[in-house]
Amino acid sequence: MATHHLYGALIALVCVLCYHNSLNCGFVFDDISAIKENRDLRPHSSIKNVFLNDFWGTPMHKEQSHKSYRPLCVLTFRWNYLLHGLEPAGYHLVNVLLHTIVSLMYFRMCAMLLSESASFAAALLFAVHPIHTEAVTGVVGRAETLSSVFFLAAFIFYTKATRRKKSTGWRFLCLSMLFVATAMLCKEQGITITGVCAIYEIFVAQKIRLGDIYHLARSMMSGKTFALPTGWWPHEASRRLAVLCVTTVALLFARLQIMGSQLPVFTRFDNPASVAVTPARQLSYNYLVSVNLWLLLFPCDLCCDWTMGTVPLVESFTDPRNLATLGSYSMIGVLAWVAFIENHRQKSAVVVMGLAFMILPFLPASNLFFPVGFVIAERVLYMPSMGFCILVGYGFHLLSERWSRKMTWCCLGVLLLTHSIKTYNRNADWESEYSIFMSGLKVNQRNAKLFNNVGHALESEGRFEEALQFFHKAVSVQEDDVGAHINVGRTYNHLKMFKEAEQAYLKAKSLLPKAKPGESYQARIAPNHLNVFLNLANLISKNATRLEEADLLYRQAISMRSDYTQAYINRGDILIKLNRTKEAQEVYERALLYDSTNPDIYYNLGVVFLEQGKASQALAYLDKALEFDPEHEQALLNSAILLQELGRPELRKIARERLLKLLAKDETNERVHFNLGMLAMDDRNTDEAENWFRRAVHLKQDFRSALFNLALLLADDHRPLEAAPFLNQLVKYHPDHIKGLILLGDIYINNIKDLDAAENCYKRILQLDPINIQGLHNLCVVYVERGKLLQAQDCLSHAHELAPGEEYIGRHLQIVQTRINRLRQTPDGSREKEIAFADYDPQEFGGTVGAMASRNVDLSLGKSIVHSNGEQPVNQQPTDMRENVADERYGHDNKQKTVLPHQQLDQQQQQHAEPVPPDDDPVFLESESTNNLQSYAAPTVDSIAHKSNHRADDGSGKLTATSHRDELPAVKRDSSHPSDGSLHHVAAHPAQHLHRPATIGQDLDDPSSGMS
Repeated sequence: MATHHLYGALIALVCVLCYHNSLNCGFVFDDISAIKENRDLRPHSSIKNVFLNDFWGTPMHKEQSHKSYRPLCVLTFRWNYLLHGLEPAGYHLVNVLLHTIVSLMYFRMCAMLLSESASFAAALLFAVHPIHTEAVTGVVGRAETLSSVFFLAAFIFYTKATRRKKSTGWRFLCLSMLFVATAMLCKEQGITITGVCAIYEIFVAQKIRLGDIYHLARSMMSGKTFALPTGWWPHEASRRLAVLCVTTVALLFARLQIMGSQLPVFTRFDNPASVAVTPARQLSYNYLVSVNLWLLLFPCDLCCDWTMGTVPLVESFTDPRNLATLGSYSMIGVLAWVAFIENHRQKSAVVVMGLAFMILPFLPASNLFFPVGFVIAERVLYMPSMGFCILVGYGFHLLSERWSRKMTWCCLGVLLLTHSIKTYNRNADWESEYSIFMSGLKVNQRNAKLFNNVGHALESEGRFEEALQFFHKAVSVQEDDVGAHINVGRTYNHLKMFKEAEQAYLKAKSLLPKAKPGESYQARIAPNHLNVFLNLANLISKNATRLEEADLLYRQAISMRSDYTQAYINRGDILIKLNRTKEAQEVYERALLYDSTNPDIYYNLGVVFLEQGKASQALAYLDKALEFDPEHEQALLNSAILLQELGRPELRKIARERLLKLLAKDETNERVHFNLGMLAMDDRNTDEAENWFRRAVHLKQDFRSALFNLALLLADDHRPLEAAPFLNQLVKYHPDHIKGLILLGDIYINNIKDLDAAENCYKRILQLDPINIQGLHNLCVVYVERGKLLQAQDCLSHAHELAPGEEYIGRHLQIVQTRINRLRQTPDGSREKEIAFADYDPQEFGGTVGAMASRNVDLSLGKSIVHSNGEQPVNQQPTDMRENVADERYGHDNKQKTVLPHQQLDQQQQQHAEPVPPDDDPVFLESESTNNLQSYAAPTVDSIAHKSNHRADDGSGKLTATSHRDELPAVKRDSSHPSDGSLHHVAAHPAQHLHRPATIGQDLDDPSSGMS
């Protein structure tokens, strides 16, 4: 017993030593679909979905479902997610622990058949065999290890039932059948343990040899009698075998019901032999038996994916690879013959059980009875390797009896050491997507999927040029691979090579089955190949003149698959661009008929109602999206913005909670920081707002709204010198930001005293918008500050011509003219007069200089000014320019020109501001909302000074944070399985009160996963 425990401890230690480096690995290959993109793992998803959907989170009734039903395994993933989210180390740790448990249970099972030393040797080989790295280091391999725990438990309890003399052993038998069902709910292979138990019952428990069955069959055929061992077939054994049969049939029936009696749909690329003709199909499938056996014997060239052209078809009997097939079956036949002729019943039983454990669990994945979605998958050899290791352990036992025991242990030690090193090194290959697929290419250059997946890995890192090379290589290896052409097109799209991208998509589309004129027929198309319609439509929809063409492509995709949710989602976005919002609403509502729990559809419906100006309904749908996915980033962000727009303090609290939830998920999202800053401004917490704005700018140096609002906040806080660098940064990245240039010019005049820089700012404004009154007026102020009164006079005259309704311009013009007349009366030769009447470009202000300079101007211009409210102003005397004037409003788009009062009736794009009390200058904030923006006051000047403060005013003199969304919230497209990680098409349509967030659409790649 002490030795047994020591052996167990050594086995556990070896498992940990071999696989501890797997804790450094991330999620790769199928882990992405099964873990990162599987909604069933999320706590907000109903637990019943685990039992309604397949292993990858797709409803079992859908055509695109893989039909792999493993709810108990998914539950363990869900448990991992609950504990530590998407931190890979925890998932890998559970896998290592499960493999250790399986190895210990396997050691105990072997002890029923072999000597203790032979059992130890078999268990050590099982623990370190390199073929297990995919099952242990790949997170989705947990289906194998977890199923194996219950697989072995079912066998162990069944053996206990057989040891009950003159008793069926119902308690152990029922427990065994319970474990059979549990093993099957972890992975389908688990049901094969019933066959193993039946063989154990016959050949071990009842001590029947293969030879006995052979002689019994011969005697029955010849009519002779054959003496069987006493008590050969007791009633207890019959009952146990009957229970095994009933359990197997019941579980298979239930499994067929769950999958709807439909086999999953695979493409010929996944399993080329499945569409081959006779005899190529049969020869190829039988040849695969020898390949799997070779991997168990010599696990040197391991590969994560064996699909497509990895194993060329065996198309004729003359193919030399048939010799490998013949050799494999001969080896199995020899082992069976040994069991047949072996007189020692125990030795015969060991060989029989070794073959049973090796062959029966392999049959479901062998393609011999029904096609599966792969050619070879190393992880499905996890259970069959148990039988293989039993045979090796038994061989070790025989050699140690016949040869030197020390030499035998040395040979075994070398084998275990080499396997351990191989396993340890192989774990490193699973560290990342790039490393695992590059390791595959080292041993396999005929598989286009490997080239595609290396391209995906590079693409996810933004290395598009390198990715494109691998995608092109995939096309050259498999020219008719639709997915490879899709990947080429998508990468060209990333590289802004849109013409080449469209050609690649059209090539992929041309490879799909074509309609035959006058003939009706059905053709199976891999669901993921329909992504070419979406990607092509997304591409051409960037051209506003081709939206109808894009809509046609979406309709074609929907006609091919009525439940194609992604096509509905993207078509809705196109319809919004076409201003057919009612149709878009109907499209999204129809999509809900096929996928009523899809949060992206509810989110897009929220966008539709936002487009229609129905904010309350929009918010309801955004909240519905969060009901199905509380972590839906777009819904969290945009519902928070909408709640902020409603202006109620209790709703701002909810908005803040949602933004902080986003921040906890991703601290690098600059938009979240920015909107938290806007909320702080709404709460009058300028210190907190400054902090959030600074973080947003730190994360995104060209963040337009954050830069401006931070600068404005600092200027308003009497810290203009701190504001200036942010304004310079703003106009560096956004040279057309007029309000930023105006504020920067004000700071140059008032604080830095750099008139040259201020003049440059205002001239840049006039280059962008020649009729911008604020920029023009402030340029006039610069001329006054320089003493260039004649140039300032013409500048103000030009401004007055453009905006005759602005009283302050008339007053300022009068003041300048008064100074000019005063200087005319002074003696010539003074420096002041020389500067005031200096020459300048007469075309600068429309060529009016001569007329204005040569005559006196009516100094009562202001008297005839009519306010925008239609009232006549009181007569005002031109004293000085130190008074405040009412602020002008900007329209809701930062990029549009300033709307002048006399243009409001025509454009109807801005609201009038109530007159601002003299002591409260207007504030101007930009945000990601669409409230009409208040500009800061047009500056007033006197003979020597320029003054311009910036505050927001709501008409009551209170500080408010009026806002504008310069940029749309960042949105991702709806992700389907597996994720391509690509950048996606974004649509933007201005709404009445809120810039419409882009709907969630799709730009998909070819899923290159080897699900098994």
